Amino acid sequence: MVRDYKRRLIQLASALLYNANLKGFANGAIYQGESKGLCVPGLNCYSCPGAVASCPLGSLQNALSSISYRWPMYILGALLLFGLLLGRIVCGFLCPFGLIQELIYKIPTPKIRKNRTTRILSRIKYVILAIFVVYLPLFFGIRSGYPLPAFCKYICPAGTLEGGIPLVASDASLQALTGTLFSWKVCLMLLCLISMVFLYRSFCRFLCPLGAIYSLFAKLSILGITVDNAKCTHCGRCVEFCKMDVKIPGDGECIQCGECRKTCHTDAIIWKSNGILPAHAACKKHSNPKKS
Repeated sequence: MVRDYKRRLIQLASALLYNANLKGFANGAIYQGESKGLCVPGLNCYSCPGAVASCPLGSLQNALSSISYRWPMYILGALLLFGLLLGRIVCGFLCPFGLIQELIYKIPTPKIRKNRTTRILSRIKYVILAIFVVYLPLFFGIRSGYPLPAFCKYICPAGTLEGGIPLVASDASLQALTGTLFSWKVCLMLLCLISMVFLYRSFCRFLCPLGAIYSLFAKLSILGITVDNAKCTHCGRCVEFCKMDVKIPGDGECIQCGECRKTCHTDAIIWKSNGILPAHAACKKHSNPKKS
């Protein structure tokens, strides 16, 4: 089992690797090295002063804006690779903004447990993906040639927190240019941060289009958790324990953290072959130990 502290160490290591340009936080400059042409799996703003690579969402929007003269082969291939290999393990282990949400949730206050409303709200991220990440960049790119990374420009609280605020705070000329849009982004970011205190991973569950993309690979990803149906008694303990809006461990809403495994009294929740064998082979091995 991957214990909680080990997952936290992986999250911290990922955040540091994504933002290895530590001097950028001191001088308020965006890193422009060759690695900036590559994408990391998790949500990490391109404009963050420490970022040494690109965010896949920003890259996807910019690529779709240019689709009239160049197909977005690299970013589509990268997302396909991340999805098929990792799926929403990216959300549970490799996303810096996911780590921020989990740490904020630790603030001691009454918490809002998942319910029918939160399950409905979890669908909003697919609407945001369709409209702000795909449709608007395509529409403006094809019709006017104007690149519009709509999600980054109008919504993304991670970009405001990691990139917008640090850059504006360190550059007087940028402070003079801030206006209604920046104020809107800051207010939206504050609302998201406040909601994270009461709702576990509220941005991840309700608004994150990158999580929506990776959720499409829930059944296909090589790594992650799955349920051995031969052992499962359908007691529902795992679903009740999980803070995400899952219907079963390993589904599209599952961030693959593996914490539900400690609640299963029949050991029916397993890591997909421990990353070595296909999931169905792992299930067969666990359910038929004498034959293995």
